[in-house]
Amino acid sequence: MPSATTIVIPCYNESARLPKERVLALVDAGLHVLLVDDGSTDGTALLLRLLCQSRPGRVTVLEQPDNRGKGEAVRAGFLAALKSGSRVVAYLDADFATPVEEMIRILRELMSGSAHAALGSRIAVLGAQIERRAVRHYLGRIFATFASLVLRVPVYDTQCGAKAFRASPALAAALSEPFHARWAFDVELIGRLLAAGLTVDDFIEVPLRRWVDVAGSRLRPLQFPLLGWELFRIHLALGRLRWNVGPAARVLEAPGPAIVDIREDVG
Repeated sequence: MPSATTIVIPCYNESARLPKERVLALVDAGLHVLLVDDGSTDGTALLLRLLCQSRPGRVTVLEQPDNRGKGEAVRAGFLAALKSGSRVVAYLDADFATPVEEMIRILRELMSGSAHAALGSRIAVLGAQIERRAVRHYLGRIFATFASLVLRVPVYDTQCGAKAFRASPALAAALSEPFHARWAFDVELIGRLLAAGLTVDDFIEVPLRRWVDVAGSRLRPLQFPLLGWELFRIHLALGRLRWNVGPAARVLEAPGPAIVDIREDVG
């Protein structure tokens, strides 16, 4: 019987970096974990299969034939999880910069209210341990400002790699087509959900208590102009969607997965 909640972890050449014990900690918390191998060329595929064998039925692997980018890995994982009956789907970066306990807290925040999406947010306030390199922080603030302009909603942190979503017709519509962005797909996903009929009240940002920048990120500061180009493409794509306000608004009226109370999944 599939778990009501599935955590999708996109993996590309993570054989030396994926913390196996943290993957299993998610399983021990009552969650199903779907590991998506995005066309890795190292030993990642073998590692993921071994993890799958260690928790039969609770860890599964989806192997992509080639590298399509993080966004498409997440989208493929979400589609597979929804097809298997998951009522809540989430994604978590393979480096676990967002700790297991914080991912669980995001899920609990989502389930405790009526929101459709809960977004982890790296806000450095007293009492929180947010360890992020200064250059990435300031570049991230610039990106977040432009992302909010593209989305037309005040989102503080679009790029934190920990987000959870309820199954719904709006989510199904948002996942129906490939993303235009490999890295900034988070912005595109939020924009598609808004275009499909969700409102700003359907989203919550969950300030993280702990987040630690892990070495080995594939997005280097010098590549941030690429994110700008992706934002421009997303802006154009969302503009086309907004022209179809009538059909998009009807998405929420279409038959789709029911939203159920699955709080028992996370204790």
